[in-house]
Amino acid sequence: MTAPADIATLSYEQARDELVRVVSALEQGSSTLEESLALWERGEELAQRCEEWLIGAKARLDAARARQLDSASPSTGPSAE
Repeated sequence: MTAPADIATLSYEQARDELVRVVSALEQGSSTLEESLALWERGEELAQRCEEWLIGAKARLDAARARQLDSASPSTGPSAE
């Protein structure tokens, strides 16, 4: 069996897909207690990685929306009186 990928290097899709496999393996219930614990720990790490990606994506969307709002609002510079 190959060593599991370093979670920090996984894309969102890779982490999500592996998390689905981990959950499926745990649901089958055919693993030993030690294997189940290792799967659970890996699943927790994968879930955290997915959450990091989603938080980052939300921050990027929020920043894009803020830029869009800034460019759409009238200038608030000094008035020419």
